[in-house]
Amino acid sequence: MSSALDHKKVTPPAPGAGRGRGTLASVLRLRELPVLIALAVLVLVTYLINPLFLSPQGVKDLLLNATIIIILAAGQTLLIITRNIDLSVGSMLGLVAFGTGSIFSSMPGIPIVAVFAIGMAFGAVLGAFNGILVTVAKVPALVITLGTLYVFRGLNNAWAGGKQFFAGDRPDAFGALSVDTLLGFPIITLLALAVVTAAAVYMSGTRPGRDLYAIGSDPDAATAFGIKVSKRVFLAFLANGALAGLAGVLYASRFNSVGATTGTGMELTVVAAAVVGGVAIFGGSGSVAGAALGALLLTTITSSLTALRVDKFWQQAIVGVLILTAIIIELVASLRTARKLRISEARNV
Repeated sequence: MSSALDHKKVTPPAPGAGRGRGTLASVLRLRELPVLIALAVLVLVTYLINPLFLSPQGVKDLLLNATIIIILAAGQTLLIITRNIDLSVGSMLGLVAFGTGSIFSSMPGIPIVAVFAIGMAFGAVLGAFNGILVTVAKVPALVITLGTLYVFRGLNNAWAGGKQFFAGDRPDAFGALSVDTLLGFPIITLLALAVVTAAAVYMSGTRPGRDLYAIGSDPDAATAFGIKVSKRVFLAFLANGALAGLAGVLYASRFNSVGATTGTGMELTVVAAAVVGGVAIFGGSGSVAGAALGALLLTTITSSLTALRVDKFWQQAIVGVLILTAIIIELVASLRTARKLRISEARNV
């Protein structure tokens, strides 16, 4: 005997409907989405109040202001994901920037490509020094890099003294990197985008990159799985140093002068950019693209509030609130994930 239900026609879902919902759900779960939304709202509100904010020169200034922080944040992300940190990046940038001015002063005809290579190699050496201390001495990176922050800054003070190198000391072609544009984008900004793209591909598309996430999630489990934790962490410090060296060379191109105080305090902005961009301060999750967006958001906040003539104190306060908010959100998300895992394990027992 059949019922009406047996003859009821079942309409199959439209082709691609499930896929579309899955894609939308994936987008909504992106850690970088809140940062992107906040950036869009900030730019829109500032533009409505001050239309000059999005003038061609205004957009160019926004990108230039974010470029160096983006590169530094990309390197910092490699470390934070492994539960490490480097507080000496500002000092490393200062050393390389002053070294760049010294090179051009003593060898005016040196090829610009060679200066980039020397700067990145110099930064890599400084980063390797941090990496050796962290992996061999087994001292927390926070403590080690806080010490090297002052060591590197002291070296720069001893080297530079009261001397400064100005824009007139460098070749015009080198300074033009921060002035000339390609397809409407400053050349050094395109270089920063290339760095972010390369780092993102490395992190998500290679075994060593995925190992960094495993180390940050559970170092002991990563070791048991056969991952060479010390080697991976050391290479992350080395790569971070090389990117700090690149940022130092670009700083010398971007700004009119470099000296003993160049890069002072920049490390806090870099860490803030990574954390605000969704990189978990506890390690194991986040992305280079998110850190880049975080850097763009922080520099845009500064430019926006300056355009709106807001006091500098409030600029710093807002950045502080963003950092605390990002950490709280990450903590809540971690607790919810742990709770779901416990419930799932209880059901399987």
